[in-house]
Amino acid sequence: MKVMDINANALDLTLNPTDNSRLANLCGQLNSHLKQIEKRLGVEISNRGHHFRLKGPQEATQVASMILEKLFASTLAEVLTPERIHLSLQDSYVQGLLAGDEKNDQAPITIKTRRGIIKGRGANQEQYLNSIMSHHINFGVGPAGTGKTYLAVACAVQALEREEVRRIILVRPAVEAGESLGFLPGDMAQKVDPYLRPLYDALYEMLGFERVDKLIERNVIEVAPLAFMRGRTLNDSFIILDEAQNTTKEQIKMFLTRVGFGSTAVINGDVTQIDLPKKTASGLGHVLKVLDGVEGISFTFFGVQDVVRHPMVQKIVSAYEIYDKNHSNE
Repeated sequence: MKVMDINANALDLTLNPTDNSRLANLCGQLNSHLKQIEKRLGVEISNRGHHFRLKGPQEATQVASMILEKLFASTLAEVLTPERIHLSLQDSYVQGLLAGDEKNDQAPITIKTRRGIIKGRGANQEQYLNSIMSHHINFGVGPAGTGKTYLAVACAVQALEREEVRRIILVRPAVEAGESLGFLPGDMAQKVDPYLRPLYDALYEMLGFERVDKLIERNVIEVAPLAFMRGRTLNDSFIILDEAQNTTKEQIKMFLTRVGFGSTAVINGDVTQIDLPKKTASGLGHVLKVLDGVEGISFTFFGVQDVVRHPMVQKIVSAYEIYDKNHSNE
């Protein structure tokens, strides 16, 4: 693979070795992968076989060249999908280059689990991981699909594997729009289980079903509704409060005062998706004001650009933000 003939508006790229099946994998059906890169980076990509010409702003064409080289290398071992292209475009290194960040040559923060290595996608995810590793109490605030819960669980798993903590405690308020726990079938554990499913899913992916079940049996991993935290002191633990926008002021204060020695707490939520009764203020929105400027507490705010799910999720979140701004007085 060799980059040639660089100027302000065009860049020529040849991808080697010559392999038509890998080339087809890279380009996608009807060049769908190339079109995805074009649209995201604002460049034009044309090719004749393994010879590509990229046109557009100099920084964007150089980034596109780098992405094409990396993706072509990966075609040796995997079938590329639109999701894979999207995640490559979300990479923090890529975002740093586009932003003209001179520090983008620094090695990305990585989380090592038994199932593989996890790293941040985009500058905010990088900041989020760095904050969790350097602060005892951390807030992650932003829309769905920005990786808040998944990355927090990854940090918790790594801390447990390194024996930095003795247990993982995953907490979530049992609140749902239009639902009441009292009317759901089953005992308390069965009632709250659906609310904690995203946390289970992340654990299963990183540790495997059998290991997670054994750790839960031994109480090394505890998954519980927020109401079960009252009166406890949580030492040597990695504690994650998910969906914090559905806590009341009293509940989130209660949770924060449970944190003991040797513990790390991560509080995640999306202030635009509050399911509390209309007259009940969100504890997350309130605590962000109360703790603003308090030393030792980190805040990471995610936006539309940080969404790592299907590209349509970014458009949906953006559309809602625009609508809310235009109808804020209604």
